[in-house]
Amino acid sequence: MTNITSATRVGFIGLGITGQSMAGHLLAAGHPLSVYNRSRDKAAALLGKGAVWCDTPGDVAARSDVVITMVGYPSDVEQVWLGPDGVLARCSRDALLIDMTTSSPELARRIASQAAAHACQALDAPVSGGDVGAREAKLSIMVGGSKEAFEAALPILKLLGSNIVHQGEAGAGQHTKMCNQIVIASTIMGVCEGLAYGKAAGLDLPTVLKSIGAGAAGGVQLNVLGAKIINGDFAPGFFIEHFLKDLGIALAEAQRMKLDLPALALARKLYTTLVERGLGRLGTQALAQYYGVRP
Repeated sequence: MTNITSATRVGFIGLGITGQSMAGHLLAAGHPLSVYNRSRDKAAALLGKGAVWCDTPGDVAARSDVVITMVGYPSDVEQVWLGPDGVLARCSRDALLIDMTTSSPELARRIASQAAAHACQALDAPVSGGDVGAREAKLSIMVGGSKEAFEAALPILKLLGSNIVHQGEAGAGQHTKMCNQIVIASTIMGVCEGLAYGKAAGLDLPTVLKSIGAGAAGGVQLNVLGAKIINGDFAPGFFIEHFLKDLGIALAEAQRMKLDLPALALARKLYTTLVERGLGRLGTQALAQYYGVRP
């Protein structure tokens, strides 16, 4: 397996809100970086700093010792990894392959199995922390795969996050991310409902936040996103449409395990309503608009 040094060639596929920052950290650390994104314009800043553009995911894999993907949906993951000019079609023997997209546990296990057939090891390593965590290299990274592959990947993962935990075999990282998204879903609903109540009661919401943000209700969803809601800032740190995708995966997995998670089901219903209203490209805090909470 690849022994990571600063000369290790890294490929990065998917240059969205988080991916651009993550790829930038790898380039800044001195790694020769090859990149691919469906729209080339998002790679411009990285190319200007020395990254090399590739025309397909397979081209990235052919040039890289380590390949990282950070794309949108499970269908994108499947195409990028398993497609005719995808990563597994052209990766080098002993390459280390890391999918950091939030995707399905079943797909993560399938990729790991097919990677092994190519004499490679794959990790599913979804993240939490949004655009700020990516920009500051403080992401929480939840990793599934072999212990050997996890330890080999640590020098790379430490450039991207500050809380990196091996959760178990292939798929365990994705299952852990589902736990994360389920907790967020219920929490942001509570934030919005609390602020809606405060508004209806005629309270000054910044003053309310000053009190409850320092108590047991405090946390990122209230103190960070709650403040954005009060200020009318619905710019995406994480797109509603991507969060809705995650909630769908979580709900399907819960149903498969015969779990009744009514708050998760409600959150999915509410976010579906926002997408139907054309708000899918706003940040998750825009759920407040469902409740009529605006400045």
